[in-house]
Amino acid sequence: MIQRTPARIEAHLSDHEQRSWQQLLSQSVTTPEELLRRLELPETPWLSGARAGHRLFPLRVPEPFLARMEKGNPADPLLRQVLPLQEETLEAPGFVSDPLQEADAIASTGLIRKYRSRALLMVTGQCAVNCRYCFRRHFPYEEQRLSPEDRQRVINTLAGSPEINEVIFSGGDPLAVNDRLLAQWAAAISGISHIRRLRLHTRLPVVIPQRVCDELLKWLSTTPLQIVIVLHINHPAEIDGPTRRALGYLRATGATLLNQAVILRGVNDQVPVLESLSESLFDAGVLPYYLHTFDPVAGAHHYEVPDDEARALVRELLTRLPGFLVPRLVRELPGEASKTPINLFP
Repeated sequence: MIQRTPARIEAHLSDHEQRSWQQLLSQSVTTPEELLRRLELPETPWLSGARAGHRLFPLRVPEPFLARMEKGNPADPLLRQVLPLQEETLEAPGFVSDPLQEADAIASTGLIRKYRSRALLMVTGQCAVNCRYCFRRHFPYEEQRLSPEDRQRVINTLAGSPEINEVIFSGGDPLAVNDRLLAQWAAAISGISHIRRLRLHTRLPVVIPQRVCDELLKWLSTTPLQIVIVLHINHPAEIDGPTRRALGYLRATGATLLNQAVILRGVNDQVPVLESLSESLFDAGVLPYYLHTFDPVAGAHHYEVPDDEARALVRELLTRLPGFLVPRLVRELPGEASKTPINLFP
């Protein structure tokens, strides 16, 4: 039994921070026209390509994330992650709709089994932000929507699988779901004796820091499961004051905070950026964990960074940072029993 002190949020919100996370989520920017207008970018040459990409994969950007972008700068690294481009309409050899072949790993509705000791639960198909490079941008979420019967089936499957000791809440973004349902899931899973850990893969505390509310902190603080929260932060500019506070509240629950980033062309494919990211993460109480090479998902080939270039970047990081701040360069290969480390010195 893990003993934790329940955390609580201080009254620190102002301006748009006073809105609840649900309000902020519902008021996200969802059209290319609005995004360009808010960032003071001209319609020419950006609008036609943004509309074309938006038709393939809808744009969604929440207000707190938008507020961190530099107006008038089309190369802003946060904007680069969310702005649809004409390149998304082009086909590229080897870039496919299901690059990790997850369709073959679906054990039952909403439950993916890729690894022996871990099971991934698709809590929701909704995200707070639609990252253009998302490897699940084509995932059939509607087919994996969990009914009450499906939820019980998942619990039964987990209970009957003694080799599983960790459940991963994923999606979509699991924190797009209300805390009542998440607490119910956590309670049911904690009743399975062989499951020790609950991992949450989420971007919401970064793009909407207000998501780290009292209700979330309460169930995280009181569950007997070990909690690991894996964040997805690609650039140091994503870590602002409200984000640091939110991460501090999460740490106070006893959760372990890790980060996995994706190396992206035009976003973080420079050594100083990756160095600053690791330092900023650690200052915020988050340990750099993985740096993923790019999953070849259709519509996002323009983000790809070749392996040789990625290796060179991480080799240089080793000369600048202590080892614990250098994330492991990895690739996820379909059918493999684990992430595959990329050899830095082939």
